[in-house]
Amino acid sequence: MTPESSYIRAQAQLHHAYLLGLQLMVSANKEAAVVGEWMFKLFRRQHLEKFLSSFEKLGLTKLPHAVACAQYHVLSNNIGGVGVEYMFENDRKAWVRFRYPRWMYAGPTLCGIPIEVSRGFLEGWYAHNGVSLKNSRLGFVCVSEDMTGEFGFCGYFKEFDAELADHERLQFARGELPPIFDASLQPVLPAAQWNEERLAKANRNYALDFFRNAIVALVDTLGQSETEALAGRAARLIGLQYLQEMLEITGSKDGDLADAADYLERMMLGMDDRMSTTHSTGAPLIELKQEDPRIVRGLTGRDRLVVLNCWMQLWAGAMSSYRAMKSLDWELKPDSIQWRLTELQR
Repeated sequence: MTPESSYIRAQAQLHHAYLLGLQLMVSANKEAAVVGEWMFKLFRRQHLEKFLSSFEKLGLTKLPHAVACAQYHVLSNNIGGVGVEYMFENDRKAWVRFRYPRWMYAGPTLCGIPIEVSRGFLEGWYAHNGVSLKNSRLGFVCVSEDMTGEFGFCGYFKEFDAELADHERLQFARGELPPIFDASLQPVLPAAQWNEERLAKANRNYALDFFRNAIVALVDTLGQSETEALAGRAARLIGLQYLQEMLEITGSKDGDLADAADYLERMMLGMDDRMSTTHSTGAPLIELKQEDPRIVRGLTGRDRLVVLNCWMQLWAGAMSSYRAMKSLDWELKPDSIQWRLTELQR
């Protein structure tokens, strides 16, 4: 493993942890219905951004719609490190089963998430596949969910005999069990196009996209002020909590100002961002310039500002977690972020 690949892996793990922490933060501070509304908006946004644009890339356009949708969820989620299995029943009915441990609710996070989250992503993404494919007979039938303590999220895409009304695109059929798993039927990515480096970056981008869209969807649900308060606090806590793990992955040190600057530079290289560092003479100050930051690339206006304000707290939290605590300030410029790193003044 190259040093750069470890930086990429660190970013994937840190943003995955942040998504889990953000879900818990919102679930602990808002009503379950609000959390469900947020999840609906997040997964609908993800669906509209990713589903059709990835469908052709994954070579699924010539398959029957139910089969293609099931295989899509296996391939796309496996790219992001999410364990999903595919079971074929017939051309009009194909199953997906998400395996534990669940990426979306890793570790004990699963115990703190309300069932409204499950309903939000089912409505936001799975019930919309037929709409996106312009197939009014295609729906999703859920047979088991995570929070109910059954056997995990599982269900099937089905092409019905008649057109479905909006409320029929998502259905429930408790008690049904999927066909026996057959390893030989699992869809696989073309190895020539998906080498180890591309998979590592796709895994990182999977977590980054969830982070960005989660913040934007939360603003649409709670407004800017409350989003920055809750999401910023969650980010700071994750930065504090995960510093030692990130130092270990990146080969960085819990040391002085230069060590902290080196850690920040390594992490931002894990985003494929260009970095330059300036050490001030005669003053305990290090400045870093991060060009065209990936985390807000393509975002504008309010969305760009709120995502950045929340994301910065990951790094402020990390600097406060050093044994010799650091202070981190930043300035967003049109095409870069200017960081100022100093020792904490006592």
